[in-house]
Amino acid sequence: MARFFGRHEHSLDDKGRVILPAKFRTHFEHGGYLAPEQDGCLSLWTPEQFEVQMDAMIERASTSRSDRNLVRLWASTSHELEIDRQGRMAIPPRLREYAGLASEVLVLGAIDRVELWDRQTWDEKVLPEEARLTQGDDG
Repeated sequence: MARFFGRHEHSLDDKGRVILPAKFRTHFEHGGYLAPEQDGCLSLWTPEQFEVQMDAMIERASTSRSDRNLVRLWASTSHELEIDRQGRMAIPPRLREYAGLASEVLVLGAIDRVELWDRQTWDEKVLPEEARLTQGDDG
């Protein structure tokens, strides 16, 4: 199973593409799946991990109308993609809009997936948790 870690800063080009770091690319030789994630980022899943996510979504869809609608939204905005020879992947406009990706893109390893974040959104939503790492949970 693929595991991802590390932080990489890239820019979105004029065609809405971002470079996937070389150390991540081998896991996406047969493409990948880009999907909206909670907190306003995008998740890039390997085909194998995307299957796991789809199974979880199928199970979730049977719980309530609200969950069915969330599953519908997730499925309808998920996108199969290819990585080109230069390591670039095109992010569809709807997903760029969802994640607020305009120029700077943080490409982060998130253990079982790669996450794509707008730099400002990351700074507002996630970076404040850094204090917990440096001071401990009771900080």
